[in-house]
Amino acid sequence: MVTIPVNTDSSSDTVLDLLFQLKVKDVMTHPVITVPPEMSMRSIQQLMKQKNITGVLVAQETKLSGMVSMDDIINAFDGGWIDEPAAEHMTKDLIVLIDSMPLTFCVSSFNKYHFGRFPVLNADSELCGIVTTTDVIAALLSAMNTVVEKMEKNAKHAQAAPAAENERIIEFRTEPFNFDTAGKASTEIKKIMKNMGVPASLTRRIGIASYELEINQVVHSQGGVMRYYIRPDRLVIEAQDFGPGIPDVSKVLIEGYSTADERVRALGFGAGMGIPNTKRVSDEFDIASEVDKGTIVHAIFNLTGGAS
Repeated sequence: MVTIPVNTDSSSDTVLDLLFQLKVKDVMTHPVITVPPEMSMRSIQQLMKQKNITGVLVAQETKLSGMVSMDDIINAFDGGWIDEPAAEHMTKDLIVLIDSMPLTFCVSSFNKYHFGRFPVLNADSELCGIVTTTDVIAALLSAMNTVVEKMEKNAKHAQAAPAAENERIIEFRTEPFNFDTAGKASTEIKKIMKNMGVPASLTRRIGIASYELEINQVVHSQGGVMRYYIRPDRLVIEAQDFGPGIPDVSKVLIEGYSTADERVRALGFGAGMGIPNTKRVSDEFDIASEVDKGTIVHAIFNLTGGAS
């Protein structure tokens, strides 16, 4: 299956800016072709052939029920149920995207799951589109052409970044399931590290920790604050949320352990790697949590002394 040739950890600032400026709704196909659950697999196969598509969503009006792919059609022929309704043989456990998500979530999902397409829902959980790798690549190429033209015009006026202040604090707020701003804090801190001359490998570790903590707040908490305490020799990332808290913090340090509910898992999160990944890439790490009160995590990085 085709992946999207973009690395959200190491891509240029220009590409990352595009990935956050563009939303899934900017690149998705809509209106989307759907079939009712009672339609037979044979009729769906004929529709797919007619429309020259390799997958179709099953829905009742705007309520998504599942998907029928070419693999499902082949299995229906092999299993002898090609004349049975889609409701009985469609793929029901789907990973979906939200139309307001930055395109970076879309790219990460394609490269993680290697699916050919993802259904897109709006804020009311209504089916509003479908997105493929072709949609994403075409949109990125078009946007990059515009950016390159702008960069060429502005290149002659570029100035060196100002020297880092002795100490500063930067703060970003997060909201539950608000994907409009999710990830922007991590992009900004990576830019700051780059301007400070922090080695690329260390900047990448900082980006990983920041992104994991930020996304954890968006999908698992009731909202919170990402704070960055920046000094020339040291960076402290403080991620504080306002609930629901973690009953046993020792468990969240175990890879694969997750308290994610069905909604979170349907969005492709909940693998239980966020906190372990953050601890792994940090020079120092601590976490404290109280049920119904919230969680606070500190990820600390040494910016000098040969850190890498």
